[in-house]
Amino acid sequence: MEITPSQIIGFRNSQRNGPVFHGYNPATGNPLNIPFQEATAEEINESVELAQNAFKTYRKTSPARRIQFLEAIAANIEALGDDLLYTINEETALPLARLIAERSRTTGQINLFARLLQDGKWNTEIIDEALPERKPAPRPELIQIQKPIGPIAVFGASNFPLAFSVAGGDTVSALAAGCPVIFKAHPAHPATCQLVGRAITNAAKETAMPEGVFSMLHGLSNETGSMLISHPFIKAIAFTGSFKGGKAIFDLAMRRKEPIPVYAEMGSVNPVFFLPHAVRLGGETLVSQFAQSVTMGSGQFCTNPGICVFINNEESKSFIQKLAATMSATPIQPLLTRGIAEAYKSGLDKQKKLYGAHTVVRKSGNGIRPSVISVSVKDVLNNRDYFEEVFGPSTIAVLAEDLEEMRQIIEAMPGQLTGTVHAAERDHEAAKELIDLLTQKVGRVVMGGFPTGVEVCHAMVHGGPYPATTDSRVTSVGTGSIYRFTRPVCYQNIPSAMLEI
Repeated sequence: MEITPSQIIGFRNSQRNGPVFHGYNPATGNPLNIPFQEATAEEINESVELAQNAFKTYRKTSPARRIQFLEAIAANIEALGDDLLYTINEETALPLARLIAERSRTTGQINLFARLLQDGKWNTEIIDEALPERKPAPRPELIQIQKPIGPIAVFGASNFPLAFSVAGGDTVSALAAGCPVIFKAHPAHPATCQLVGRAITNAAKETAMPEGVFSMLHGLSNETGSMLISHPFIKAIAFTGSFKGGKAIFDLAMRRKEPIPVYAEMGSVNPVFFLPHAVRLGGETLVSQFAQSVTMGSGQFCTNPGICVFINNEESKSFIQKLAATMSATPIQPLLTRGIAEAYKSGLDKQKKLYGAHTVVRKSGNGIRPSVISVSVKDVLNNRDYFEEVFGPSTIAVLAEDLEEMRQIIEAMPGQLTGTVHAAERDHEAAKELIDLLTQKVGRVVMGGFPTGVEVCHAMVHGGPYPATTDSRVTSVGTGSIYRFTRPVCYQNIPSAMLEI
């Protein structure tokens, strides 16, 4: 399948001779053949102005028309067939089985939002009926309805080339809400972005959406993103990536003349607490399951557990040693980018040098290797750097002397996406207390499972207190994510025939 490297501005391609960059194959380290250009200031401005014009009509489209648009996007992605999978594989070295599953998750997510619009309950009116006879003063009829906020800038993630990318949850929830999207393609997989971006544009044409409902811009430097964030027509930002990147975007958005909301998901260490009887009964199976969670996707999920906490006893120490042996024998795929690989290695070096760090497993060599470091609660409380995410197949095993020290870890840790408790029946009283504390620090509390594997559904919360995200009140996965791109409007004494719902 031929790929035309260009900015997608509404229904047309654009190349204005911006700086050239290439994707590369993480497995070989070699650059790929297709040259991509960074968007120019003129192209960025054109895409946002086109989105603003599209918003005037797109915000008024009926749910039925938006459903057609979303379903057409899913169909056009499916129609790309194996060419899409092979393109992603070349740019990411992710195995085809993973990519097939991610494609299904992506199209399933799109169709979930189509069903949400069809059901209509997400925007069910909140109505306070008029009370004309109320004393001492009558009450008018009041109706609250969610309304789209305007053009949205979405920044794609490196680790999910489909599900958190061009047609991922941020884009789809914004389109479902009635907001045009300008997507900033991730430079780690530009050809993949080009294919999916064109699929969305084709769907927009097929369903007679206004030009500018979707555009996509390429850029390797920070300038493209900075100009996009600063444009006065942009009304919100969605981002998935590192803390450094998300915080920079947030700070820039707050310095605008009109500050706008930034919904940045910035990662997490996702602590897992193992209570004594769960360790005793879980045995080798629990060790294997936890090792798989740590190393899944080469540790490149924002929900991989970067900290595990145990009561300090011989069974816990044996568990940690078995975990280290299991992880050491686990094959690790190449990390997605050079930047991620370098950050992983430097993060491990920093951990190793922290006070109290005891290396349980860390193989040497040029490749990426799993890592387990063991520390005490006192070590962690004396050095909060242990709470910093190291993005890759590693975890820190923390030994607590008692339940009180487990509580201290929760109270000391910053906000997280998830927190997990493993507890046998005899541990339930202690587990109840830990779960109660975790609800103050995480967006999703897991019991008896593992945080990797985020279900796309109505109840899911993929978010959490800062620094996991910039706004703990929202989710970036699941149908609740649509509310990031709407605002409530109250209508007072407006006849129903005049309301646009």
